[in-house]
This record gives sequence, C-alpha cells and structure tokens, in this order.
Amino acid sequence: MKKTPLLVLALAVAPAFAANQDEAMTALAKNAGCLTCHHIEPGAKGPDGMAPIGPAWRDVAAKYKGVKGAQAQLTATVMKGSSPYESHWKGQVSGLSMPPNAVAIKEADAKKLVGWILALETKK
Repeated sequence: MKKTPLLVLALAVAPAFAANQDEAMTALAKNAGCLTCHHIEPGAKGPDGMAPIGPAWRDVAAKYKGVKGAQAQLTATVMKGSSPYESHWKGQVSGLSMPPNAVAIKEADAKKLVGWILALETKK
C-alpha cells in the first residue's frame, strides 16, 4: 500500500476547508448585520465618490496586514464602536463611525470574524 504524505493530504483538504470557512463567516456577518455597512470586496463608490458606509474587508485586511494587536483592536471596535472624531477611515468611506455591535454579535464570534477578515488576501 502506497502511503500519501500528510502534507499532500493537508494541501488537498485546505481549499475545501477555506470555502467552508468563507461560507460560515459570511453567514455570521450576514446574521449579525455586518453586511449592511461592509462588503468583502471593494466595490462601487457612492454618490459622494466614497465607498458605502464602511470599508470593504479586503481593504481592512490590507491596511492592518502585519499590524501587531490588530485582531484585538478591531474586535474591540466591533463590540464598542468607534468615535467619529478619531475615524481611521475618514475621507475613504461615507460612514463617520462604527456603532457598537455588542447586541448583534457575541465577542467570541466577533473575534473569529475579525480574524477571518484579517486573513483575507488582497486581490490584484
């Protein structure tokens, strides 16, 4: 019987796992209302020339790539909201701030979602 190396098996299973993870995280985001203001892919601009309300998640992933503590920082922003006076997307999106979402999503789920967002690859 020929043995298949574990790495080959892992590489074969990875795309299916990633697709399931994408579906699960998209469903979580939809159920929590995140997709009302955010999109995964950068898209069409609004009438003011800015992206709809919140930044696209691939843009978030690109902005925070390699930033230490980004997952904890962004999870806190999801849960507690952000200040319109300290907006880190000012001039790039039409929304002024992110509302607190503690009533819409559990912190553990927000942490998973933010981790998934930060792992998104920037499309070329």
